[in-house]
Amino acid sequence: MPRLESPFQIGGVTVPNRLYRSPLLECAGNGSDAVDCLISELEPAAEAGAGLICQGATLVRGEGGCAAPGMTRVHDRAFVSELSRLTDAIHDHGGKIAVQLEHGGLRSMETWHAGYRRANPELEQLAVSSPPRLLRAMAATGFLDYDAHVLTTDEVYELAADFGRSAAWCADAGYDVIHLAGANMGLIHQFLSPFYNRRNDEFGDGVRFLEVILDEIRSRAGDVPVMTKVPAETAAPPVVRRHLSADEAVGICARLADYGYDALVPVEGSVFWDASIVKGQFPKRAWTDDRYQSGYAEAFGGQLRARLVAVGNWIESKVYDFEPAWNADLCRRVRRVVEVPVLCEGGIRGRDEMDRLLGDACDAVGLGRPFYAEPRLPARVLDGDRETRVVCESCNNCAVPQAAGANGVCRTPAVLQEAGRLRKAGAYERDTSESVDLAASDVDRS
Repeated sequence: MPRLESPFQIGGVTVPNRLYRSPLLECAGNGSDAVDCLISELEPAAEAGAGLICQGATLVRGEGGCAAPGMTRVHDRAFVSELSRLTDAIHDHGGKIAVQLEHGGLRSMETWHAGYRRANPELEQLAVSSPPRLLRAMAATGFLDYDAHVLTTDEVYELAADFGRSAAWCADAGYDVIHLAGANMGLIHQFLSPFYNRRNDEFGDGVRFLEVILDEIRSRAGDVPVMTKVPAETAAPPVVRRHLSADEAVGICARLADYGYDALVPVEGSVFWDASIVKGQFPKRAWTDDRYQSGYAEAFGGQLRARLVAVGNWIESKVYDFEPAWNADLCRRVRRVVEVPVLCEGGIRGRDEMDRLLGDACDAVGLGRPFYAEPRLPARVLDGDRETRVVCESCNNCAVPQAAGANGVCRTPAVLQEAGRLRKAGAYERDTSESVDLAASDVDRS
């Protein structure tokens, strides 16, 4: 059984250990301080020992497609070249870094953010097919607005080329792995999902879009490793008849591995952008915090609508309660049918859990929201015993304010107090010499 501290391969890249920071919203944007913001967000995890750092969803086009405020775009080669300062910072600590490329499609801010729609009336969502009837019915409530442009076949190829072009620039800037946002209701997910995809051309087979993207990356960026998330829409509400089953997701993973993808991240969720992708408690503190009320009103079209969204969030929290390692069973099934690494994330909270998953359900384990409370979490996990657990309570107070443009940080006093106690006790400091020697010996044994 592999150890958390042992290295593994993604394509031709050796990742020094099997603990990774999964993609989160950094809210860095593209301003003059964007690179410094990304460094401040991501470097602590590398300095504390994470083998792989995944930069959060990053857009391949210069306008539209932004699923949340403050997302960074990599459509401009000059800007991407500046990101070499970030990749150098990660490499200086011995870590590897991936960039997650995305386009939001029907999940974009031009759909759900009222203030953004008013400021950008000319923007249309890019759609795989005409928005499903259920979504159009939901739009009648005024919470969503669809003015979708259905991509032609030629435009799908052009979008795939944008992914390839951005991937090549990122590889030139020092990114070790290209990570595609193939789940969480982004545009790639929409191609894969029968809920969204009713095309009658070659891209009616949604996997074809991921194949063309890989072809574009290979033609422009050579053999840079490429991995993708793959969705199973097992949390879709009963009223949604057309959705991806776990069996279908396993089949998609097998096909992508055969086509040349270097690693896979299977995840479960709904067909909607809802609490199924985070699970956990209702974030009451975040919804009632006075600092974000005007931002919520701007996003959802007024205070009343914001309160109704909060009620919906409360209902979702009852349906999608926290489950430890909720993607483990799906990852285990995928790992049985592919020979490339399978990465597992979602609800992993303790060292004992990580040790049990490795070699069984997956080849590497990722954590996301816990990094908001503990930016240097890997030091504690990699140097800790089997009883080590994160301080995160999965309360989701970190995530909801991002709809109002706030940064993703822990906002729960008890959690912050415990993280502060651990920091004062030196829990986030590492003696890297031992881990380097261990990694070297594992490489020798392999």
